[in-house]
Amino acid sequence: MIVQIAKHSGFCYGVKRAVQILDDLIESNNGQKKVFTLGPIIHNNQVTEYYEEKGVKIIEKLTDFVDNRVDGDRLVIRSHGAPKFVYDLAEAQGFVVYDATCPYVKKIQNTVSSYHLKGYNIIIVGDMNHPEVLGINGWCDESATIMNNLHDVENMKPSDEPFCIVAQTTFNLSTWDQMIDLFSKKLSNVIINNTICLATEQRQNACVELSKSVDFMIVIGGKHSSNTRKLVEICSKNATTIHIETKDDLVDVSMFKSDTKIGIAAGASTPDWIVESVILKIENEGEVFFDGKSQFNG
Repeated sequence: MIVQIAKHSGFCYGVKRAVQILDDLIESNNGQKKVFTLGPIIHNNQVTEYYEEKGVKIIEKLTDFVDNRVDGDRLVIRSHGAPKFVYDLAEAQGFVVYDATCPYVKKIQNTVSSYHLKGYNIIIVGDMNHPEVLGINGWCDESATIMNNLHDVENMKPSDEPFCIVAQTTFNLSTWDQMIDLFSKKLSNVIINNTICLATEQRQNACVELSKSVDFMIVIGGKHSSNTRKLVEICSKNATTIHIETKDDLVDVSMFKSDTKIGIAAGASTPDWIVESVILKIENEGEVFFDGKSQFNG
């Protein structure tokens, strides 16, 4: 069989940076202070489990009770970012804050903050429940209107008021283009910022190209990963597609015949070792013992 990997699969720059910040902190801290992340550092269960084994604890909210916490404990803001008030609250509670927000997300936060102060209405195109979107909204006093599809824009009344539009970095490109076309017809005074990450654009385009040339697509990534789910949606339009987190989710490899063309894509939070273990299982037609968890950035 032929196995092809989509270009730009695996860790994106923002994820690599977040993991590196956490790794460096663990090494320099040397167990002196407790290390927390505000939510999982990235959307990948295997990475989360790896850091839990190293003593990193996850807190979902700063109001969560943490036993035996003391001033000077470390808090890492995950790659998705956080609302503005979180930084002030964390410092007030005695945390030393390490900001692992993806630089592309940070740029969006700065954009909405700036235009909000200028009196613009903010629209965020994305998933209203996604931590990145929640974080961005927190930089304009949670005043943004959040839209996720064409139907949302169609229901919007035409307006002459000033608007600033940004997008979740992992939003679907084709849907964004359709929504922007409609926004332009509805709003006469609008600034449109295409803040979809270049890595997202490259990853999605690569999946479109590969899925058109294979019989079967396997998309590897966290079940809660927004960018991974979008890759599944994109690939499903062109080929039979399954979404797995690890090789263990690939139960029956006998479905692949000797002449099957298989395409593999991986979300932005999927480590290389997980992708490699899936490929080995397919090629060896069964279980593979493989563990590269210590080499997330390798």
